[in-house]
Amino acid sequence: MTRQLFYWTAIFTLTLAFTSCNGQVKTDFPKDKQITGGQSKIIKNNFFPDLAEEFKFVQCGLQDKKKNMWFGTAGNGIYVFDGNSFVNFTHKSFVNFSLKEDLNHNDILCCMEDKNSNIWFGTRNGLIRYKPSKDKAEGNDFTLFLIPQNTISGSNRTRLPYTFQSGDNLVWSIMQDKSGKIWFGTSKGIYIHDPSADNDQDGPLFRRFFDSNSLINNKNLQLIDISVMLQDKNGNVWLASAWHKGEGIVRYDGKSLVNFTPDSTYSFRSIIERKNGDLLFLSPFNGLYSYDPSAELRTGSKTFSNLNEKIGIKSDTLISMIEDKNGNLWFGPISDNIKNGGDGGLRHFDGKSLKLFTTKDGLSHNHVMCMIEDKDGNIWFGTRNTGLCRYDGKTFIDYSDK
Repeated sequence: MTRQLFYWTAIFTLTLAFTSCNGQVKTDFPKDKQITGGQSKIIKNNFFPDLAEEFKFVQCGLQDKKKNMWFGTAGNGIYVFDGNSFVNFTHKSFVNFSLKEDLNHNDILCCMEDKNSNIWFGTRNGLIRYKPSKDKAEGNDFTLFLIPQNTISGSNRTRLPYTFQSGDNLVWSIMQDKSGKIWFGTSKGIYIHDPSADNDQDGPLFRRFFDSNSLINNKNLQLIDISVMLQDKNGNVWLASAWHKGEGIVRYDGKSLVNFTPDSTYSFRSIIERKNGDLLFLSPFNGLYSYDPSAELRTGSKTFSNLNEKIGIKSDTLISMIEDKNGNLWFGPISDNIKNGGDGGLRHFDGKSLKLFTTKDGLSHNHVMCMIEDKDGNIWFGTRNTGLCRYDGKTFIDYSDK
């Protein structure tokens, strides 16, 4: 527990250090910030010479509709891989930059491709939207936004005047619901953008989730720093924060908010819906919990089951997970020895037994921050030290610059 709290405290400290104070809502992505030419591996930058390399990650990713792979990093911006080479898009200056020249950020916290093939990136300084215009991404395909924010009085729900606070535009998570609305989990709560109703030439319109007068929020939940969001097949939206001051698992059914804290657990890092309909919730402190929505419909029981013992995993080391197309579960840990790969390693559970993969097997680092399965069934693992590798079911291919 102490080690985990130290980890999240360190990340929060970096958050404050990297956040800028700009107030402009929209600007074009600076064309001179594009690194072109393409490389066969990720080439690391040195934007933060005082920040140890082990605190830089490949921490989010996706495969777009054209089968390009996109990766967001902590400290090295955005990489796109077309199957042959990587192109890196970055922000080069964090000192004395002007509103007209620099609004991007090299710490990319999350990403999501919407139904219109736009890709959204959440950063520590607002949003980046990539709108493809050609086969290959270019700098002028990116547009930057800050979310204009207000605070809402918890007592009378009145809108208060906006005042800047450090961390206002940290965007931790992005999700598009079945109706097409895009949700953004930020350091100041959840905002929603409806692309179908957007006719504003100055950029997307954002609505604060709590502005809805019909919302039932009996426990006065704040939904601050929501780091993971998922809408299940029944239309329920599930929300959680990875921070140790989170509000547990929160479910929104379209009308009301209800939160759950199994085993008094308030922090969750990942949510997935399995092919069988079960929901899995991963806590960086207490491990893996399962929830069966069909059981609730049958019996009314809202029971979360801890699966640590059944699977054979430790309760306080896991930070990422996916279910692959074959129904296997993958778990990524936080490593004790962050500099040299440590005692972590990737866990693979086939329903019967747990298998461990480490750097000895070709994993780029034993601390795995994110996982993405591509359309061909390969699984990509983003790790510490800006590490990236791909597993084809037999071997790991390393795409990291050593």
